[in-house]
Parts: sequence; C-alpha cells; structure tokens
Amino acid sequence: MADSASIPPILHIVTPLAHVSPFDVNMAADAGYLTIAQYSRVKLEEVRDLTQDMMFSRAPQAAPRTGLFIGGKDAALAFDMANEAKASIFPPFEISIFPDPAGSFTTAAAMIAKVEQALVKVRADGLKGAKVQIYGATGVVGSVAAVIAANAGADVTLVSHREVAAVEEKARDIKTRFGLDVSCTAAVTDADKAALVPSAEVILATGKAGVQILNAAHLEAAKNLIVAADVNAVPPAGIAGIGAHDAAAQLPHGIGIGALAIGNLKYAVQHTLLKRMCETTTPLFIDLPVVFELARTLDA
Repeated sequence: MADSASIPPILHIVTPLAHVSPFDVNMAADAGYLTIAQYSRVKLEEVRDLTQDMMFSRAPQAAPRTGLFIGGKDAALAFDMANEAKASIFPPFEISIFPDPAGSFTTAAAMIAKVEQALVKVRADGLKGAKVQIYGATGVVGSVAAVIAANAGADVTLVSHREVAAVEEKARDIKTRFGLDVSCTAAVTDADKAALVPSAEVILATGKAGVQILNAAHLEAAKNLIVAADVNAVPPAGIAGIGAHDAAAQLPHGIGIGALAIGNLKYAVQHTLLKRMCETTTPLFIDLPVVFELARTLDA
C-alpha cells in the first residue's frame, strides 16, 4: 500500500458559473497541483454526487490528497456548497474542502487582518467594539468582511447606496447562518454619507471597481476614523486619497489601506492554503475562521 504522502494530489474546482476562474487555476498550479479538474455550471443539488465521486474513486489513504475548491461569485451559494460537500463525506474517505468564491473569503480576511493590525496600534481592543461601516456591502467581499468583522466583535453597519432593503437581506442571511447581528442603513447622496461617516472608526469600501464611494469631503467629516480600507484597484479609488499600493496613507483622519496592499496578503493566504491542501495527508476543511486566522499571522 502506497504511503499517503507519495499519492499524487488532485484538485477538483467547481463553479456555478459558465467558466472556472483562470485566477484559481493559476493559483492551484502555483501551489503545486499537477492535476486540476474543472466543473462549470454546477448546481447545489449536484454537489453531493460530485463529492462522493471524488472520495470513492480513490483508496482511503488517498482521500486527503483529493481536494475540492469551490468558486463562483456568490458567497451564500459557496457556503451552501461547502456545507453540502462536508455533509457528504465520512471516514475513511474524507477529502479536503476549500470555498473561496471570487477570492472573496481570502480577500475579506486579508482586508480585516490589515485593518486589525492598524487598529491595535491605536485601540487596545482592536476590532472588538470598533464601529465599522461597510460600503458596497451587498457585494461578495463586503458581505464576507461583515461576517469576519462581526465575529471578531466589531459593531458592523452594512451601507447600501440604494434602498436599505438590499443590505437588510444580507443582514438576515448573516444572522441565520452565523448568529451574528449587523446593522443596516442607506447612504444614497453625498449628504447622506457626510452625515454617516462621523460615527465610523473603520470604513471599508468594497463596491464596484472604478467607482468612487467616498470623496475628500466625506473623509474630512469622518472625525473618528482610525483606518479606511479599499479593495478597488481600478481608478478612481473607492475612497479618495488611498492609492492601490498604500499600506498606511495619511488621511484627514486616520490612515488608508489600498487594494494591492490587501491583495498581496490575499494572494499569500490563498497560496498558503492551497499549498497546505496539496501537501496534506490529513483532510482539511478550510472555513472562514481558518482563513482569517492565517491572514492574521502572515507578513505580507
């Protein structure tokens, strides 16, 4: 019987979209996978059969050397797919599972980890009790960042640029899935934003690329701001005055962290986790707490 470490690793990437992300394929190859199977347009009800085909087709000692990566662009669906896959496996055929739709789990974890590093220099409790406003919160990164921040004890507010109902739906899903309470509001006009930002200690911009969410006047009004972070690398910046490479840009109040500073850590987190999964001889279930804990420890 072959030693488990000598059994070649295989990564299966599933997505509900028409195509598997080339980004994820490249990341998997760079982490050491030589065999990468791709499955597109996968429905939730198909995950169980696919997972069990992955686990039953190899000897038990090869099970951990079989990895399932869940992509797409829908965080809620990725959570459901990961839970369905986890419920479908059992000893001794347990494979490794890693959901990261649109890189949102690793990006959000990197963003919150960078924010936490800045906060602890000024605020002894770090994220605990910090007043966090998330703009673009209906998007995949914003909603996941809300979960991570709220789970770390932050006082999170989801901000919609349209009607408040859009973020209320996200808040209900977060409460149902994770038992976490987050607040909701809408800031449609510049005046709305100027009235909202003074209460924020942390501002996260996770909206559509190339759209400025907060301008210089908003930042002047954010008198309690400690740190702002922006995941938009496409000009103009989501938050005025934060360049993509900035790790600690001086703002009128507090500092700003840019998209590529966050992206460097995101890349390191995803690479490390894929490499762990490629090399492991014991099954791994890589959920949000695992991703965030790693982001907190890496220096990138």
